[in-house]
Amino acid sequence: MNVLVTGGAGYLGSHACLKLLEEGYGVVALDNLANSNSKSLERVQKITGKTLKFYEGDILDREVLGRIFSEQKIDFCIHFAGLKAVGESVQKPWEYYNNNITGTLTLLDEMRKAGVKNIIFSSSATVYGDPAQIPITEECPKGSCTNPYGWTKSMIEQILMDMYKADNEWNIVILRYFNPVGAHQSALIGEDPKGIPNNLMPYVTQVALGRLPQLGVFGGDYDTPDGTCIRDYIHVLDLIDGHVKAIKKLEDNSGLSIYNLGTGHGVSVLELVENFIKATGVDVPYVMKDRRAGDIPVCYSDPSKAERELGWKAQYGVFEMCRDAWNWQMKNPKGYEEE
Repeated sequence: MNVLVTGGAGYLGSHACLKLLEEGYGVVALDNLANSNSKSLERVQKITGKTLKFYEGDILDREVLGRIFSEQKIDFCIHFAGLKAVGESVQKPWEYYNNNITGTLTLLDEMRKAGVKNIIFSSSATVYGDPAQIPITEECPKGSCTNPYGWTKSMIEQILMDMYKADNEWNIVILRYFNPVGAHQSALIGEDPKGIPNNLMPYVTQVALGRLPQLGVFGGDYDTPDGTCIRDYIHVLDLIDGHVKAIKKLEDNSGLSIYNLGTGHGVSVLELVENFIKATGVDVPYVMKDRRAGDIPVCYSDPSKAERELGWKAQYGVFEMCRDAWNWQMKNPKGYEEE
């Protein structure tokens, strides 16, 4: 069985390629390397001792997609490729809608032409907006998204639902991620954001490393136990395990399914910082700042549907997430760039 992984050289994509190779799948990775590095895939092959096929190209490029489907026998697609910085999406809405939505439409069209109708889509808890209930179940109504990035995920979900409604030969799993963190225990692959990190954990690790002076904590006056925002952090290895379980679901011609992938536990920003210090013994200086527009106070999942239907459950706690993220950062202070 061969899996096409779009965005295969990125943070989630590289971990997925690794896990798929370990599980015996053939892997074809596609990535335009706009926010990733092909070294991640060299390291995946080093860790597994197995080879994958890599195509450098864009999901907007029909020519490269057509080439993949004519040269490789693809059974499933895991679709990670997309622009993903919330703040940047507010500044560059056209780029986000074009890349994420037009790119996905192009991918789906080329899949359809090739007769490949099995896809796992990398969605996000952002589609719930300010959630109507906590913890968030899959039945929770989708809310009004607070930024163009969130809207692209919400709209692509709708496109996939409508494709399935029109053609039941499609098997589609939509996975709504909470906050992926951590890295593979080998410390050979991990999160390597270009420029200033948008996400909390890589920011924390870069402060701990001394690359950034201090962490800014946005808002200390929320209605939460310590006043800071609460999120559901999930170890990247747990998240990717959910994708492998989802492929098994697709193999049963399962139609359309939607799952939350989270731990079901909320962790505040300051709790994450405390856990990081405990796991690593390294101090993280921080300063309290004003709230950030669009941030919601509390967001964590009820992941029980994935446990019931996929046999999936998060195994790692926040201590391991911090330990593994730091291990990666410490051994790769400049990410995939050579020292």
